[in-house]
Amino acid sequence: MTMNDCVTHAQKVAEMACESARGFFRGSLGVEFKSDASPVTQADKGIEAEVRAYLGKHFPDHGIFGEEHGANGVDKDDLWIIDPIDGTRSFLSGNPLFGFLLAHLQHGTPKLGVVGMPALGEIFVGEKGVGAKMNGEVIQTSDVQHLDQAILYVNEGDKIYRDHPGAFDRLMQSGQTRRMSYDCYPHALLAAGHVDAVVDYDLQPYDFLPVSVLVEAAGGIMTDWNGKPLDLNSDGRVVSAATPTLHAELLALVNG
Repeated sequence: MTMNDCVTHAQKVAEMACESARGFFRGSLGVEFKSDASPVTQADKGIEAEVRAYLGKHFPDHGIFGEEHGANGVDKDDLWIIDPIDGTRSFLSGNPLFGFLLAHLQHGTPKLGVVGMPALGEIFVGEKGVGAKMNGEVIQTSDVQHLDQAILYVNEGDKIYRDHPGAFDRLMQSGQTRRMSYDCYPHALLAAGHVDAVVDYDLQPYDFLPVSVLVEAAGGIMTDWNGKPLDLNSDGRVVSAATPTLHAELLALVNG
């Protein structure tokens, strides 16, 4: 299988997953709560099972790591990462800003990232070193250089406030325009040039790896709070920015 094959199948998977999610959205969801008090629905479980079956059929030698059904073959050269419903709390409350996330890693390096927005009819695809598209149209990040000119989104602000009140206070005084938010869509908006910077917190690899490929394929930069590249072992604190200068300014801000 070539990378072109992976891109083609990833697009099909996203279309399939988004269609399934729309069938569940604002319906009877069968909500349960996991040991960490995070919610999970029959849609999360069903969509991931559907995606795993598709990938297992077309890529039988690849590993798969999904949020709901765990990991098998994570030591393989090729690994797929799945988040069937990114933003389950949004999904179960009727908020359309939930997403579907998919990434493909080769030798531990993220090469392909897909963000599907089922309720919005948008599918973003980023391929490392190639570029990014939304519904087939090329997208790229803005050229904003400084925070005082930037549209800044702060994801998981309640958790940042709880664990890093100093950083939260600095964020609340930053950006030309500032919005509080959650989940994957702010990063996709950054890739498309609508948002300039996103600070995020307490994520898992299936949350940040798909969007990291998209952001960087669109010309941006996304790292952990220490400026290190993201991988399966990153600590879940991330910063996305449209330009390297803006990224450096944001790193300095969150780290005081």
